[in-house]
Amino acid sequence: MEFCPTCGMLLRYEPPNMGQAARFYCPTCPYFASIESRVKIKRKQKLAKKEIEPIFTLEDMKTGGAETDATCPHCNFGRACFQQIQIRSADEPATTFYFCLNEKCGRMWRED
Repeated sequence: MEFCPTCGMLLRYEPPNMGQAARFYCPTCPYFASIESRVKIKRKQKLAKKEIEPIFTLEDMKTGGAETDATCPHCNFGRACFQQIQIRSADEPATTFYFCLNEKCGRMWRED
């Protein structure tokens, strides 16, 4: 992406037309830049992947989650911890995450 050095707008591409070379032009001011036949890469930058940090951990669920009567879909145990988090837009309902309190199961599931 190229930006206009005069006004800062994103430059638009104009294809070659009637012998005129292709060029970038500014839609708001008279600036234009001709495009050379060979494009040189000005700078290469490798993108670093960031580690995904969890919103909450299982330890947070065990210590800070409220307990409720919810049936685990995996082991049918009747108690679970839960937390509600808004993961979509504000006009959508919150998502409830459950953590099974059965020591042998300990699975997590969610309900929208």
